[in-house]
Amino acid sequence: MTATIDSPSTERSVELLTGVLLGDNFRQEHGFWQRLISTEPFRRTDLRTSEERLRLAYERLRILNDSLDSGARLAADPRALAAMHEWLGPLDPALTTVAGIHYNLFLGSLLDHDGDGRRDLSDFLRLRGIGTFLCTEVAHGNDATSVETTAAYDRERDGFVLHTPHAGAQKFMPNTSPAGGPKTGLVAARLLVDAVDHGVFLFLVPLTDAVRALPGVRVRRLPARMGSPVDHCLTSFDQVFVGRDALLGGDHGRIGDDGEFSSAVGNRRRRLLTSIGRVTSGKISMSACAVGSARATLAVAVRYGGHRYISGPRGSHPVPVIAHRSHHGPLARAMATVFAMSLLHRRALDRWERRKDGSGAGREEAERLVAVAKGWITWQARAVIVECRERCGAQALLENNGMSQLITGVEGAITAEGDNLAIHAKAAAEMLFAGEPAVLDAPFGRGSGDLEDPGFLGGLLAALEEIWFGRARQRMGRVAHGDPLERWNAASGPALRGVEAHAHRQAFRAYADAVAALPEGPARERLAGLQRLFTLDVIARNSGDLLAEGYVTADQVRDLPDTVEELIAVVAAQLPALADSFALPRELLADWPIAGADYADAYDDPAAAWHTAGERATAPGPR
Repeated sequence: MTATIDSPSTERSVELLTGVLLGDNFRQEHGFWQRLISTEPFRRTDLRTSEERLRLAYERLRILNDSLDSGARLAADPRALAAMHEWLGPLDPALTTVAGIHYNLFLGSLLDHDGDGRRDLSDFLRLRGIGTFLCTEVAHGNDATSVETTAAYDRERDGFVLHTPHAGAQKFMPNTSPAGGPKTGLVAARLLVDAVDHGVFLFLVPLTDAVRALPGVRVRRLPARMGSPVDHCLTSFDQVFVGRDALLGGDHGRIGDDGEFSSAVGNRRRRLLTSIGRVTSGKISMSACAVGSARATLAVAVRYGGHRYISGPRGSHPVPVIAHRSHHGPLARAMATVFAMSLLHRRALDRWERRKDGSGAGREEAERLVAVAKGWITWQARAVIVECRERCGAQALLENNGMSQLITGVEGAITAEGDNLAIHAKAAAEMLFAGEPAVLDAPFGRGSGDLEDPGFLGGLLAALEEIWFGRARQRMGRVAHGDPLERWNAASGPALRGVEAHAHRQAFRAYADAVAALPEGPARERLAGLQRLFTLDVIARNSGDLLAEGYVTADQVRDLPDTVEELIAVVAAQLPALADSFALPRELLADWPIAGADYADAYDDPAAAWHTAGERATAPGPR
């Protein structure tokens, strides 16, 4: 199973598929980050301890910042932030975490709430101070509306007094230690004016100098978490005063010169959502990080499978392990999934950017797609990364081969910016109560389609979405009104399956748009084959439900396994060229020994017998 990847037609196909994955403008959008991670400061090191690696992450953050023409421009551009996460994610998860917090959650929130441009951000743009974000508390994670840290307005001093009332209100996991330099945080706290609670807002609060926490601020390092080291901490406040300008206010809420609170938004939940609006960009960034990490591990697994030889059938020469269907089958499926993840990520990003345009999707729909995509993509990334790790055996358990840190890194992406299950549950409830059936991409009739027809396949995915939400409505309808929790519990299982089906359908549509945009030729054929493999895999897993509802026939269900096997054989032969379309820098791959055919040389021992035998043979004997 080989593929020639140096012919002009293949090179052109690789370039076209790179554009599919990274966008038509990929050189401008991604080129800076590809070049940056190829430079010496970002090459693999032999640092061993957690503190050494944490120090390196902050050193790299400073090098990154010095390389930018404008940190503010990066923070203001969701597409640039996504690209940053896409390339830093496979390289250094700790750097990705602190960079995402500083540029998106911290600087981005400051810029979003600084309409008049009066706030001096120079310390943070030049990285004399590092920004962090304090929302989650020990007792409050996804229910941010319930945080209990308070910021009471002090009329005499014209400012706010921040206080942590009990252990459960400590801010949980932000990188607030002095590691890397002085830290300043955006703290989510309940705004109290004359003991009246106006909801949760963000406040700009200095936390540490270069050595220790500032007076009234208590910072304690949390136990080491699995994966790349970040200075995660517990942070609490004891009557810490900040001036009135520390409030990130706006139309959603402000304190005027007269000391009175005003807001054009009557709903306290909406005030919070406005304050922490950057979490949506964070979800996009988590998807980007997961996509980049999955692509990197898959590329390494394909390369390793091609140059790891094992004994062939009796009497034959050794063969690369990837020649076996049991090995290349999972990788072919992973390739189809990774392209789906990449395309859905870009679809959600495009939709989010168009939310302000009257011709684009509305904000709520765009936010829901971003949330659904984040949950599905990061879960798929975990499955792909674990599969690739297994295909590379014990070699991939070693840190120097790059995969082990990505296994744990993707767990962080699954939880960050809204735990996957929680954000999918929210999307499920919204879609369930909206009661709108999935929109078919083409005319569609039950049991009358051809599995060779992309329009029919898209219709089956839409049917699956409607099947699951229909079952959720039926289950909810069996529970008497008056117990909303019980009604939701009855419906949540199938409703969550409906969200998964919605993600599959959105990925299929992104695939279809990408196939249609390519010119006739090998690239288009390869992408169409990947789309079909991805879609038929989903249909095969749900064939019982589609058969029961009459959307497919028994013969079609029986034929599915053979059809999928035929597609796997085609995609498997294309795996090296498809992996090349990921456009991973040579320097990144060179730092992971198993990505090279000479991987065994990484374990060579100059003092071993195979090197010293000749020296011993020529050495003079004893006299």
